[in-house]
Amino acid sequence: MINIENETGFAPDFDIEETAEQVAEKILSDEGCPYECETELLITDDESVRRMNKEFRDIDKTTDVLSFPNVEWDSPADFGCEGFNDDMLVNPDTDNIMLGQIVLNEKRIISQAEEYGHSIKREYAFLIAHSMLHLLGYDHMTEADAAVMEKKQDEYLTELGILR
Repeated sequence: MINIENETGFAPDFDIEETAEQVAEKILSDEGCPYECETELLITDDESVRRMNKEFRDIDKTTDVLSFPNVEWDSPADFGCEGFNDDMLVNPDTDNIMLGQIVLNEKRIISQAEEYGHSIKREYAFLIAHSMLHLLGYDHMTEADAAVMEKKQDEYLTELGILR
């Protein structure tokens, strides 16, 4: 389940909730998640993203996407790791595990789609896929880790038919 807060009124020519759900469900399923999970998705502007990036990462500039995982993974997508099914991670209203929050920069979704020569839907889905993998413990701090994330992102979006 994706809970979307759209602060900017982002209204492209596709259903943002349906696309976000598709991408998240595909990744959780293919990564072997045995639980019902939920994620918060905030679509906001440059200044809000810059502020959050400064506050939480001590980087005073805007970016395209921020990920705030609730789980400290022993290894990526290790759903048996200690603390994963901790009561503190469970939303008492839904009984879903709260994976974390994704923050998207509306301006960057649009400008990067244009820059990379693909649709806004592709860029939106890509940023969600990228962030979902971060919420599952993947990162791109080394070339090897970045290659794993890139391969997974491309495979998932290709399987969903969301192409460049």
